Amino acid sequence: MTKTKPQPSFFGSVQNYFDKAAVHTGLHQGLLTQIKVCNAVYQIQFPVRIGNEYRVIEAYRVQHSHHRLPTKGGIRYSNHVNQEEVMALATLMSYKCAIVDVPFGGAKGGVKINPWEYNEAQLQKITRRYTTELIQRNFIGPSVDVPAPDYGTGSREMAWIYDTYRAFKGNDIDAAGCVTGKPVGLHGIQGRQEATGRGVFYGIREAVDQKEEMKRLGLETGIAGKTMVIQGLGNVGSYTAKISQDEGDAIIVGVSEVEGAIYDAKGIDIYKLLKFREETGSILGFPGAVNFQKEDRNKVLEFECDILVPSALENQITQENAGRIKAKIIAEAANGPTTFEAEQILLKKGKLIIPDLFLNAGGVTVSYFEWLKNLSHMRFGRMEKRFNQNILRQVVDLVEDSTGKIVTARDRMLIAKGADEIDLVRSGLEETMINAYQQIIEIQRRKKKIEDLRTAAFVNAIKKIGNDYLTMGIFP
Repeated sequence: MTKTKPQPSFFGSVQNYFDKAAVHTGLHQGLLTQIKVCNAVYQIQFPVRIGNEYRVIEAYRVQHSHHRLPTKGGIRYSNHVNQEEVMALATLMSYKCAIVDVPFGGAKGGVKINPWEYNEAQLQKITRRYTTELIQRNFIGPSVDVPAPDYGTGSREMAWIYDTYRAFKGNDIDAAGCVTGKPVGLHGIQGRQEATGRGVFYGIREAVDQKEEMKRLGLETGIAGKTMVIQGLGNVGSYTAKISQDEGDAIIVGVSEVEGAIYDAKGIDIYKLLKFREETGSILGFPGAVNFQKEDRNKVLEFECDILVPSALENQITQENAGRIKAKIIAEAANGPTTFEAEQILLKKGKLIIPDLFLNAGGVTVSYFEWLKNLSHMRFGRMEKRFNQNILRQVVDLVEDSTGKIVTARDRMLIAKGADEIDLVRSGLEETMINAYQQIIEIQRRKKKIEDLRTAAFVNAIKKIGNDYLTMGIFP
């Protein structure tokens, strides 16, 4: 009997991807080793009183690389949290920041709990105690390490972290920069909630505009009319779906969530589906769709479509199911959804994989904008919006005077609007994702031996980080 080869760990896959790319960088092995390893791993066990009992909570904070400071990365709450997973996520964060030219080192945090088993007061107690542990060991601060939301956390938890930090560091004028993803009314930034999903959309849009690559796949350029399947309707998946439908005219044909999966070749209106789930508690039973029960929900990965967007957890596409993937494009909105072995199968089948360390970098990009806003103590657009608006109005007046044509009040308002914070954030994110993709494909074109985007993305990240270390003289 042939034994099935065991699946690698998430961290193992990340390291395999690194090794595959490292040979193309021309960097010394000692420098590559320094880039590859995690610089600091902090494991915490702390007690919290829940009701009438005391529970010992297992938690982590990993700082992968200090080539740039502060380090940056989300905090996830999940029963599946373990040290290797947090190390893998922190490692990806370093490469992700380098790819999109965000000047942070990579970090990640994890608390091993099921957040849905606790009420709000209990979660607040756990969050504040975890933050206290980080403060006491100098693992958090606007110039040290800046957390953000991740799976199982959101703006509420970030507000608790900020308040706890401020209680300890009351004299720190930049205290708001100790964490990002905060509520907009508490020094957050417009567009942060949608950031990762919007970045995924911009990344997909840029990829499908490449004529030669689309020709190879047998597809037309452009996202309009392409069929899309979304695995996971959390923050990233839902925003990716909504923006792809609204701004890209993509057709959502399949969706999965914890309770199961649905498919409709005619298309699924994502807003109607989200409303249906809110009302019924499930996507199953959505009118016109074929249902797949909970035990078959991963069949969503095998649905017929042009673009598959895994936006749930890591290790979803494995060597076991990779051969059954029908999508021509796999857009990795989640962290590490494809194992190293599975990718080799997909590449042999001619699939285009848009890698996670590029595609889901929208979150950290807009977190960077929020951090800059916190350090400058001023919202984006405050100084220039009215000036730009007045200049644009004068341009419209000049056009009317020189042509004799009257610009309608509606058109005048649109032309001379002036940029709000949300407009500037979206513009900055779009610019970042486009530039990052162009850098990656340029490396792939220049180095003939690199056949896939992930390897090109890793090469780009490794060389940038390596250049920082060499410039600092860390290896005298």
